[in-house]
Amino acid sequence: MQWVMMLLIFIGGIAVSVQSSVNGGLGQKVGVFEGAFVSFLVGTVALFLVMLFFGKGNLLQVFQVPKWQLLGGLLGAFYVSTMVLAVPRVGVGAAIFTLITAQLITSSLIDHFGWLGMKQIPLDWQRIAGMGLMIVAILLYTKR
Repeated sequence: MQWVMMLLIFIGGIAVSVQSSVNGGLGQKVGVFEGAFVSFLVGTVALFLVMLFFGKGNLLQVFQVPKWQLLGGLLGAFYVSTMVLAVPRVGVGAAIFTLITAQLITSSLIDHFGWLGMKQIPLDWQRIAGMGLMIVAILLYTKR
């Protein structure tokens, strides 16, 4: 079952790169925030239909969760808007490379300190070195 999850994550990574390209082009035609809005609107409609036909949860429980857990939508809107703005200027590769590096560093800190209720997974020198190499790689990748 774990390989299925890893395959889904891999496909999700492909989707993020394609999404960045699509949204970057959309943003150039209709505007940065307008492009991000359209992207979220289409996604919202799609998720609504999936939820309607396949959802098994209880949407009303949203009123019972800690309010900070509702920030995901705002963070997603920031991410999509940033990519719509940046991708046409720096390219998909540089944007995704930087995105992945930031995700890895942030997620490693979340794991290390157990923030946001996550399981604590300590950082070691190898992980820190790997993150440092990724930062160096960004500099090499984006050097013109």
